[in-house]
Amino acid sequence: MQFTLRKTEDIRDHVLTVLFILIAFLLMVFRHEGGLQSVRKASILVMSYIEEPLSQVRVYRSALRTNEQLGQQNILLQDELSRLRSAREENLALRRMIGLQDTLDLDLVPVRIVAKNLTGINNSVTINKGSRDGIEQGMPLITPEGLIGQTILTTPGHAQIMPFYNPLFRVSSRIQGNRAYGIVSWNTDQANELVMSYVPQTIHVPIESVVETSGFSNQFPAGIPIGRVIRTEPQEGRDTQQIYIRPFVSLHQAAEAFIVRFHPEPEIEELLLQYEGLFQ
Repeated sequence: MQFTLRKTEDIRDHVLTVLFILIAFLLMVFRHEGGLQSVRKASILVMSYIEEPLSQVRVYRSALRTNEQLGQQNILLQDELSRLRSAREENLALRRMIGLQDTLDLDLVPVRIVAKNLTGINNSVTINKGSRDGIEQGMPLITPEGLIGQTILTTPGHAQIMPFYNPLFRVSSRIQGNRAYGIVSWNTDQANELVMSYVPQTIHVPIESVVETSGFSNQFPAGIPIGRVIRTEPQEGRDTQQIYIRPFVSLHQAAEAFIVRFHPEPEIEELLLQYEGLFQ
């Protein structure tokens, strides 16, 4: 086996070639350093233009998510606020009822209104207690503000009430502070008003006077507030006037109430029947 020894001139040529290539590469790099910097700057500028709308999209999507979360929290807070307001109103109503029960010398049964029919002429209200709780036909339904109506039907667990907004409703009443007595009924021409009839024109009835039950009909105990006088009008061709009343109780808002376990005097009832029999 023979080894061929390269000449010194050949090795030197290879070394010089590599050296020249290295020097040329370094010169190229350092010579075009400014160009490379320009490329970098241009690329950074292009990327900044691209990044700006993308960042805005990210901000917009983040704002949408935040807005959705805030909307859900707002709904929850509104619901909680509504429940707190409802609980507060119920608490105030119960406090007024407790106060009424302590001040009135009446046999009261606390009830809750569970149904209302206030859309027409034959309006009615249904409560959640009936005959097994001692509620009978004719007993009044009241709130701390005043009179609502009178029991007309009963079942063991419920009772139906005829409210004052019913053309068949009648209650003997009086004006606080004077001797003006009359009968209160519903003025169907004005849906939110009651009218007190048979009051003589000679009796002055001040506006804002309080109207209450008189007790003369033997159907309601005396002293239950009904409403406040808003105006008076003389009846043409008669010596009486009509007293228009704004009820104290809002039937649409009433929820808790009392049944007054009031029983008419049997002797008075018998006298009334005998009197009616005289004209038959």
